[in-house]
Amino acid sequence: MKTLLKQLGPGLLFAGAAIGVSHLVQSTRSGADYGFGLVWVLLLIHIIKYPFFQYGPRYAAATGTSLLEGYFNLNKAVLIAYFIINLLTMFTIQTAVTVVTAGIASYVFPVDWSLTTWSVVITILCTTLLLLGKYNFLDNLMKFIVITLTISTLIAVGIAGYEPHQTIDFVQILPTDAAGVAFLIAFMGWMPAPLDISIWHSLWSLEKAKEGKLTRKSAIFDFNIGFLGTIIVGTCFIALGALVMHNTGVQFSASSSSFAKQLIDLYTSSLGNWAFYIIGIAAFTTMFSTTLTTLDASPRVMSKTIELIWGRTIKGSYNIWLVILILGTGCILFLLTSEMGTLIEIATILSFLTAPFFAIANYCVMNGKNVPLEDRPSKFLNAFSILSIILLIAFSIWYLTTL
Repeated sequence: MKTLLKQLGPGLLFAGAAIGVSHLVQSTRSGADYGFGLVWVLLLIHIIKYPFFQYGPRYAAATGTSLLEGYFNLNKAVLIAYFIINLLTMFTIQTAVTVVTAGIASYVFPVDWSLTTWSVVITILCTTLLLLGKYNFLDNLMKFIVITLTISTLIAVGIAGYEPHQTIDFVQILPTDAAGVAFLIAFMGWMPAPLDISIWHSLWSLEKAKEGKLTRKSAIFDFNIGFLGTIIVGTCFIALGALVMHNTGVQFSASSSSFAKQLIDLYTSSLGNWAFYIIGIAAFTTMFSTTLTTLDASPRVMSKTIELIWGRTIKGSYNIWLVILILGTGCILFLLTSEMGTLIEIATILSFLTAPFFAIANYCVMNGKNVPLEDRPSKFLNAFSILSIILLIAFSIWYLTTL
């Protein structure tokens, strides 16, 4: 088991980064508001995004480089477009995950701090860990926490489903009102994660390759394990929200601290009060890992992107971008800390509206001339990718017409 976990590496990193806001917040809210009615959305968006996430580790295994180099080789303008998109979205995304983490911390730990204070403390702690180079330790811890949270969620769903408070209805729903469509798009935006995480995954795969040979087969197998995990956990969170909160008249709060209480109470109402600290700490560490991952990944990819665009290495570029991200996130935190719901909706919708760009770019990169023929996608996967791109664009246009 230990050897298997060590081999999986980037796949579980992907799952650890993905199982955050999209699962803890959006999936649970989906179950609370719509019952099991949006399970089709969770499954559909996983299927649609699958090839483009897979192209991250697949490209790294085929070429020994990241998707950033792939974008550059495709056309310098593509890399510049990515730089602009990431610059416009990274601050909101970082703020959203930090506020959710702060909300959980404020409820779990017996320290009477405001959400702003918790957010600042979490940011300082994450920055310190990154600068001290202690992230490898957290990587290993995150694997354990993700597994713990998954098992706990499965048990909680089993207990909640044993004696449900209402008749379980699996009729699927398509929201048509403006608020419902906005939630639908937000739900798909980060389910299981924003598509630009495929770039991070390609970088993680290259790091893993330093420990041994990275093959297409091993990279895809590793990715599939992590991807399957996000589907299972996402479905479980929908079930938990549906079984415990749906049709009770109770809705999730837009306040991060109140939401954290409601989320953890979902577990304790099924498992008992003994589970409070186990689930609370697992949820906090999961979100903390997501916060740390985004705080590290955004400066890393921005630094690499600038180097490729300018054609030279810039000393201290990573630290410069880290400071820029912290300052930008801090400004939003002090202005909108109490508006967790709004922050998450903005971040997730932006991620979905930019998804077609990453889907098209990843598709073109994988079929580029620098990818060996044997490593390129099959005709079926290419056809499926084109269909998925069309669906992503169609959903985006549909949402824009409701504004």
